[in-house]
Formats: sequence, C-alpha cells, structure tokens
Amino acid sequence: MDQGTRGELISRLAEAISSVATAHPLRVAIDGPPAAGKTTLADELAAVLRAQDRAVIRATVDDFLVPRAQRYRRGQYSAEGCYFDAHDRAALCRVLLDPLGPGGDRRFQPAVYDRDTDTPSSPPATTAPADAVLLFDGVFLLRPELIDRWDLRIFVSVPFEQTVDRARDRSAALAGSAADTAEIERSWRHRYIPSQQLYFATARPADHADIIVYNDQLHRPAWEVRPQSAVPGI
Repeated sequence: MDQGTRGELISRLAEAISSVATAHPLRVAIDGPPAAGKTTLADELAAVLRAQDRAVIRATVDDFLVPRAQRYRRGQYSAEGCYFDAHDRAALCRVLLDPLGPGGDRRFQPAVYDRDTDTPSSPPATTAPADAVLLFDGVFLLRPELIDRWDLRIFVSVPFEQTVDRARDRSAALAGSAADTAEIERSWRHRYIPSQQLYFATARPADHADIIVYNDQLHRPAWEVRPQSAVPGI
C-alpha cells in the first residue's frame, strides 16, 4: 500500500490509465459507497487527463436512475430497493458502456434520466475518439451485471460511519435544516448503508477492483493495487 498527497494519488491514477492499452475508449469505473468522494476524485482525475490532452467523457450513475416511483416501490428506506431497483443497468450498457467497448461504434449517450425533473433524458448521441477515457462514478458498479464492462476498476473505500458524517456536513454546508439532517441520518442508516452491506456480501466489489483508494483522509489518501490486477507501473 502507498500513501501520499492528494496530488500524488491523482498523478498515480493518471499513470495507471495511461498504462492500459485498448482498441476502444477506456472505460474506468470509480465505485464506492455514497459520500466516499467518488465524484470529486473523478473530477480531479478528469482535469489532469484533459491537461494531458486526453479526451475525457465524464458520466455518473445518477444519470441512469429509474423514475422515483419505480426505485422506491419497495419503500423509501428499503435497502433491497436501493440495490436492485434504483438504476437502469440495461440502458447504461446499451447507450454508453457497450458503444464504447469492443466492437462498439463509439456513439454514446451520457444519460437517460434527469433527476431534477424525475423524467427521462435523451441527450444527442456523440462519437467518442478511439483513445477517449470514460470516467464513470457511482455506486454498485462492480456488481455481476456490469463487472465485465469496465477496462479499469477503481474502488473508493471509506468507513460507513464516516460517510454519514460527510453527508451531514455536506447538508450543513448547503444550509440544510435539522429536518434535512434527520432525513440524511435515516436514509443512511436504513437504506444506503444496508444496501452497501448487501452489495459487499453478494458482489465483493473490493475483490474485483484493480485499484483501491482509501479515502478516509482526503488530503493524505492511501492506495493499493490488488494482487490480480494487470495494471503495470503504479
């Protein structure tokens, strides 16, 4: 395991991406629990890669949710509903991961859902350069239905209790009320953390990751390459 500054982590991840050769756009999963820091990590990595003149596609699993009524059909605080019902994995493969993968035509859509309006979204298709990098962040990305769709798998690890603290802090920073804080606490305790525990027990995501980032210390993270990883040079 290595440990260093935030900049050192991002630099090493960029090196890892540069070391993977594919005949199609490189599809990178950035998985981990809610509030682990996946989106921030992906955005930081995108900035470094773009500065190196690499074409980057940024997308998130939140743009592949199903409508609210469907994802909460087992109840607002159902862990099983969060894990099994929340995302349109078929659409994710159809419009994004498969077009960018082996034999794909590289014409992709980065979203199928607008969370603000709870309605389907259909942005125009775009053709990716052959050497583009897809940085895709979200939960449950290393589950069996998706595991083979990624060319590089990064798992962001943070203790569950710390994700609750981060979610509360984020709400407070957005001028959240006491009611908002109570709702976050209930959602994390009854829906998000139990769904992650279900994911860990059934899919064992860390076992399938090429790189694990231990992100509990944001300014001094640690990282490791799993033994089965074929990623050289990091």
